[in-house]
Amino acid sequence: MSPEPYSILHVCSRESVVGLRDQILKLHGYYVDSTLSLEEALRLAEARDYSLALIDVEGNGRIAMAEKLCGEIKTRKPGQKVVFICNYRVSAETDCPDEIIRAEFNPRVMLEGLSSFLEG
Repeated sequence: MSPEPYSILHVCSRESVVGLRDQILKLHGYYVDSTLSLEEALRLAEARDYSLALIDVEGNGRIAMAEKLCGEIKTRKPGQKVVFICNYRVSAETDCPDEIIRAEFNPRVMLEGLSSFLEG
């Protein structure tokens, strides 16, 4: 019997990215629930235990929104691991996520970062 796959709550701000990133994650064995809505992300996070919440922080004002969502998730589900995914220009000025993966459009780097975080 194979081990249960890691489960990811994928919170993305861009419709053009969410489906592609979900496909990549699923092809590599991850179970993925995704949403474009911050409110739905909180509902999903409360309804199920995830290996991690992966939050896209790209776009105007998204860092502040991601930090707020991260704080809400961690308040409601202490111990929930949260990872921000961003491009290389976004600085690490936040202390909320457990990890920041700078791999915006590089699937290999994203998968390596997730694997290292989950298995590390």
